[in-house]
Amino acid sequence: MSNELDSLWADFATAYNTPDGYLLATTISPEPPKSDSARLYNWQRWTNSYSIQTDLRYKLQYNPDLHLEKKEASTWLDVFTAYYSFAGKLLSAEEAQNAGKSRDADWNAVYESWKEVLSALYRGYSNNVFAAWTIPCLYVVGKYLRVFAIKADDNAASQRDSGLAFGALQEEDAFGAASKNEKLEDAARQINRIFALCLSDRSEVQYSRKWALYYIANLLFKTYFKLNSISLSKNILRSLKASGSDMPPLSAFPKAHQVTFKYYSGVISFLEEDYATAEEFLVSAYEMCNIHATKNLQLILTYLIPTKLLTSHRLPTSTLLQQSPALERLLGPICTAIRRADLRAFNAALEHGEEEFVKRRIYLTLERGRDITLRNLFRKVFLAGGYEPLKEGETGPAVRRTRVPVREFAAALQMAGAEVGDGEGGVDVDEVECLIANGIYKNFVKGYIARERGIVVLSKGGAFPGTGV
Repeated sequence: MSNELDSLWADFATAYNTPDGYLLATTISPEPPKSDSARLYNWQRWTNSYSIQTDLRYKLQYNPDLHLEKKEASTWLDVFTAYYSFAGKLLSAEEAQNAGKSRDADWNAVYESWKEVLSALYRGYSNNVFAAWTIPCLYVVGKYLRVFAIKADDNAASQRDSGLAFGALQEEDAFGAASKNEKLEDAARQINRIFALCLSDRSEVQYSRKWALYYIANLLFKTYFKLNSISLSKNILRSLKASGSDMPPLSAFPKAHQVTFKYYSGVISFLEEDYATAEEFLVSAYEMCNIHATKNLQLILTYLIPTKLLTSHRLPTSTLLQQSPALERLLGPICTAIRRADLRAFNAALEHGEEEFVKRRIYLTLERGRDITLRNLFRKVFLAGGYEPLKEGETGPAVRRTRVPVREFAAALQMAGAEVGDGEGGVDVDEVECLIANGIYKNFVKGYIARERGIVVLSKGGAFPGTGV
């Protein structure tokens, strides 16, 4: 049986002798490597709960390929003992799920046993037993703690909905909203401990656990967003900013860490309506993102497109949207409506996608696109007005008509689907003037309303800033 685990111990020894933190992390991963798909089953059958420590001590302390100090070997013994217990619970849960008995899969036990693996590793780092090159192990325990927490909470919700919990009694106090994400909230606390552990490391930069900070910060962002506790993400950003002088620059970290961090920083700024900062982060994330990572590019563009709409009033090209069918389906109708100055289509697209827009927290930002739709509509009226007639003897270039009757804007608004009626079949002039005045105030239109004459006097030089007219 020991031969079946030779690859695990060979990987462990190779990782230590190289050293290779990512290879080391595979020896405690819940997902076995493709080259050794039965690793967890073999690991579980290799020994038993009574002999595990003796067998591990032999492998760690008397392995001719390993030269671990006693304290380090003892710490790894604790980690692998916890990992052995975890593997049994994970295999049981997966077998139940694969057999179609999802309710019998005890993901709560899986989560708790994996947390023991995390705790054993945490002790190793907090006691300065493990070197900084081993930090990919922290990536693994943090990543899967979140995964198992979500599974445990989903399983609890399934039991709650079916009435299986508490002997089929529906107890509202026990299953209130506060307990809906119990394990994920606990996972956030555990991952935050890892973040603090890395942040507080005072070792020289090349030997510091701070190289794990952005990966762990990104895990926390994902977790807080899932919990809808985005305000907690700002604490992470503040901590990183406060420690900036003692850390390597962001550009020194792996590109994957940088892109994810910039994406979440951009989204956080977006939600705070700091669109200039959001644009800076999201553009950088988009430019750095691997062109083959289509899902990641789609996520970035989901926020970058509405951001650009507000900061520079720019719409994505149809070519860009066509690269992602999901994105085209989500934002294509709204972009088309804005481009065509079709208020009716804009309102319909906003209403049709409301659930998804609210879920992604972009609804209110997209709603502001109505101002740009109106700007484009007013611009069409301006262009349709043609040019001022040349006076007798004039030969200069024609000048566009800049005095446009309010009734022409009213007619365009009615045709586009704006609600500017007075309820009696006529037009509410005050409402039309209010929409025009709002455009002037927001600098979408340059000019003023001459109410006594019923006209809008537009600027002769750039009546619609940013449009070339």
